[in-house]
Amino acid sequence: MKILLLGSGGREHALAWKMQQSPQCSKLFVAPGNAGTAAIAQNVNISATDFDAVKKLVLDEGIQMVVVGPEDPLVKGIYDFFKGDGTLTDIPVIGPSKEGARLEGSKEFAKIFLTKNNIPTAAYGSFTKETVEQGCDFLATLKPPYVLKADGLAAGKGVLIIQDLAEAQQELRNMLVGAKFGQASSKVVIEEFLDGIELSCFVLTDGKSYKILPTAKDYKRIGEGDTGLNTGGMGAISPVPFADSAFMQKIEERIVKPTIEGLKQQSIDYKGFIFVGLIKVGDDPYVIEYNVRMGDPETEVVIPRIKSDLVELFKAVAEERLDDAVLEIDSRSATTVMVVSGGYPEDYEKGKVISGLDKAEGSLVFHAGTKEENGKVVTNGGRVIALTSYDDDFREAIKKSYQNIALLHFDKMYYRKDIGFDL
Repeated sequence: MKILLLGSGGREHALAWKMQQSPQCSKLFVAPGNAGTAAIAQNVNISATDFDAVKKLVLDEGIQMVVVGPEDPLVKGIYDFFKGDGTLTDIPVIGPSKEGARLEGSKEFAKIFLTKNNIPTAAYGSFTKETVEQGCDFLATLKPPYVLKADGLAAGKGVLIIQDLAEAQQELRNMLVGAKFGQASSKVVIEEFLDGIELSCFVLTDGKSYKILPTAKDYKRIGEGDTGLNTGGMGAISPVPFADSAFMQKIEERIVKPTIEGLKQQSIDYKGFIFVGLIKVGDDPYVIEYNVRMGDPETEVVIPRIKSDLVELFKAVAEERLDDAVLEIDSRSATTVMVVSGGYPEDYEKGKVISGLDKAEGSLVFHAGTKEENGKVVTNGGRVIALTSYDDDFREAIKKSYQNIALLHFDKMYYRKDIGFDL
C-alpha cells in the first residue's frame, strides 16, 4: 500500500518511523518532510495545504491512503476536498472533516461543544473587537490569573495567562483591537483559570468507536521550572504517572465517551486523532482544549509505545471497524527531550550544521526542524531534534535522552535540563 503523510515536524518523523514498520506499507511519501523522514521515506517538496499539488501527487503515484499530521490542512478542509472530488473520493484520509477540525480551529466552537455535551471545562466568555469593553468587564468578575485565548490557530502561541487585571485588560485590547495574533485573535475566549496539573489524552476514532492511546505530559515553557515564553513543546513523558486506572476511568466516562457521542449526534464526520488537553483539579479531569491531530512532542513518546501495526489501525479507522482492531501498548515509559535553536521561540537562525546524530545509542532520534544541505544535516526550524528513550522508570529514560543529547552539537543549541521535574 502506498501512503502519503503530510507534514514536516518531529510528529511526522515519529509517525513515518512507525508506519514504515508495517508490512502493509509498500512505499511512504512525506510532504514536505525533513532530513529525518528523507532517510526512511520519499520526501516530496510540496506544501501540506496545497491541495491541488497533493491531488496531483496522489493520482500520479497511485497513493492509496493519506495521513494528515498537522492541523492546518485539516482546518482548511483536506478531508472534504478528497470526499468531494470524484477521482479522490475512494482514498481514505486519516483526519477529521472541516467541521470536525473546528474543535481546534475555533476555541469558541470547542467551548460550545463541551458545554452542549456536559463535558467538564472552565467557565468562559467569548468577545470580539466590538465587545472588547464587555470583555474587560468580564475579566473583572474573575479571580486571577486571567486566561486569554485567541479563537483561531496561532501555532501554539495564542494563549496568555496573566496575573494582573489591568495588564489582562490591556492584552485583551491588544489581541482584539491591535490584532496581536492577526486574524486568529479577531475573537478571544476568556476562561476562568483552573489550578492543577496538565496532561494529554489521545484518542483514535473512526467516528463510531474509539481506542484510547497512551497518555502524555508535555512541557510548553522555554525555561526550566516551567518559566518563560510558551513554545510548541520542549519535552514529553508517557505514561503520566499520576493518571492511574481510576482517573483514566473518569476521563473515559466523562470526556471521551461524550465527545465521540457528541460528534455522532451532530453528524460530524471524524476519522482520526483527537487530542484532549486536560487538567487534573483535585481528583477530577477538566478539558482545557481539543486538538484534532496528535501533539508534538507528545507523538514522539506516544507512538513509540504502540506495539500494534499503525497502518492496520488506520485501515480499521477508514473502514469503520476500529472496534475489532487490537491496540497493544508497551508497558515501559517513554520520554523525549527537545533540542531547539538558540533564541527560540523568538528570533533564531537556521542553517546550523548538526553533528553527532549518528552517535546516539539507546535512544530514538526524531528530526523536527532539519533539512539536508550539501550532504549535511542543518537546522531548519525552532525545534530541531527530539530524543526519545524507553525504560521501566521514566527517570532512567530521561537520563538516557540527556546522555545522547550530550553527543549532539550545533551552534547555539539549547534544551531544558528538567523535563519530568514536577513528577
